[in-house]
Amino acid sequence: MKLQKVLFSEHLEHSLEEAVANCPHDKLFILVDTTTDRLCLPLVEKIKCLEEATVISIGATDTHKNLDTLASVWTTLSNEGASRHSLLINIGGGMITDLGGFAASTFKRGIPYINIPTTLLAMVDASVGGKTGINFNGLKNEIGVFCPASTVIIDTEFLKSLDAKNLRSGFAEMLKHGLISETKHWADLVNFDLDMVDYKALQKLVERSVKVKEDIVTEDPRELGIRKALNLGHTVGHAFESLALAENRPILHGYAVAYGIVCELYASCVKTGFPKDIMQQTIRFIKENYGVFFFDCKEYDRLYEFMTHDKKNESGIINFTLLGNIGDIRINQTATHEEINEMFDFYRETMGC
Repeated sequence: MKLQKVLFSEHLEHSLEEAVANCPHDKLFILVDTTTDRLCLPLVEKIKCLEEATVISIGATDTHKNLDTLASVWTTLSNEGASRHSLLINIGGGMITDLGGFAASTFKRGIPYINIPTTLLAMVDASVGGKTGINFNGLKNEIGVFCPASTVIIDTEFLKSLDAKNLRSGFAEMLKHGLISETKHWADLVNFDLDMVDYKALQKLVERSVKVKEDIVTEDPRELGIRKALNLGHTVGHAFESLALAENRPILHGYAVAYGIVCELYASCVKTGFPKDIMQQTIRFIKENYGVFFFDCKEYDRLYEFMTHDKKNESGIINFTLLGNIGDIRINQTATHEEINEMFDFYRETMGC
């Protein structure tokens, strides 16, 4: 799998011109959602290299990350004469970079694309690493392919217009990166003030997070081994996310990951000896900044059922990434149905469900 180039931009116009010049094309398309169409497109649409681009706008939020929306993007590309030599630029959060990347990777068996993530979550997670896809059959990211963007342009200026909830959503993935890397990184994250954001300090933390993910993806691009480290918090987190969608009370992905980290750090303490004090400090940070996702014991079986569909599973066995300590990654861990219920019990008791 080819490696993608990540540009930490200090001047968006120059970075875009460089990225577009590196992708010779006959036609240029820009994919946005209704939010980035209004807030972000005006920042780039007058840049000379984008003047003749065709803009495709789709509905915002994860509820539109589906086959119907994907088909509408394919239809526009086809009707507007896109060829295998066309270029797609995705401007938005993780929904746009996931769906747009999948649209590009499948249209005419693949056209090049550039990601310009505009949310913190997309900067540190969704836009980097080559995973693309859509939700399907009530399951998160059920259909997709590995296909990296030609270039990812990260410009933290976009974050200044980001609301507090979406900032926290992205920060949860950064917290995960701290837990799987080293103690100083983790400590800087749990001591970061999300109520009074220092954007210069945040930019440095973003660069560190992207480096953690890049190093892992370079070593294991198709998630056959150590890339599973990036799934910390996601086995349970995706189940929470699926339950929330099914009950028509959707939660942001990063919030689901934060709640999943609570459960999976508990499992790490019990099964792989993760330090209890670090677990408690991490959970305290999560509780203070993310609140609580409420569910009761009647929903345990449904959550378990969602977990049986996780893409990391093998032979029907639910697969976890746990930790022995910060940076001590234990992939391919398992848990019984009873142990998973104990995770849910711990979550509800600790978080105050």
